[in-house]
Amino acid sequence: MRRTNVLMVEDEVLISQMITEVLCENGFAVHAVTNAETALRYLDSEPDVDVLFTDINLEGRMDGAMLAKLVRARRPDMPIVYSSGRYSPSALSPLMPRSIFLKKPYDPADLCMLLTRLTTTEH
Repeated sequence: MRRTNVLMVEDEVLISQMITEVLCENGFAVHAVTNAETALRYLDSEPDVDVLFTDINLEGRMDGAMLAKLVRARRPDMPIVYSSGRYSPSALSPLMPRSIFLKKPYDPADLCMLLTRLTTTEH
C-alpha cells in the first residue's frame, strides 16, 4: 500500500521536526519545507503529493492562506490542513472545500486522524 505523501510547510524548525517524526511513525511520507515559495517549487516537481499541511503565518512574501489558493489552482482536488496559533478559522472564512483548520497547539494524533480522513474520502 502506498504511503500518503504530505507536503508540510512550517517555519518553526522544532515543530516541523516533531510533526515529521510523528507522521512518519504513523505511516505518512513527509516532505517538510519552511516557506511557501519552496513548497510551490516542490509541488510543481513532485506529482505524488497527496495533501498540503501548512502553517498560516509563514515568513516570506506569501502566507499559508495564499499558498493554499495557489496550490488549489494547480491541483483542485488537493486536501489542505491549515494550522495557526495566531489566527482563527474565521481569518480564512470561508474555508475551501476539503480543507480543515487545526488550532495550535494541537495533538499530533489529531493531525494524523485528520490527514487520514482527508486523504481517504472521495478516492
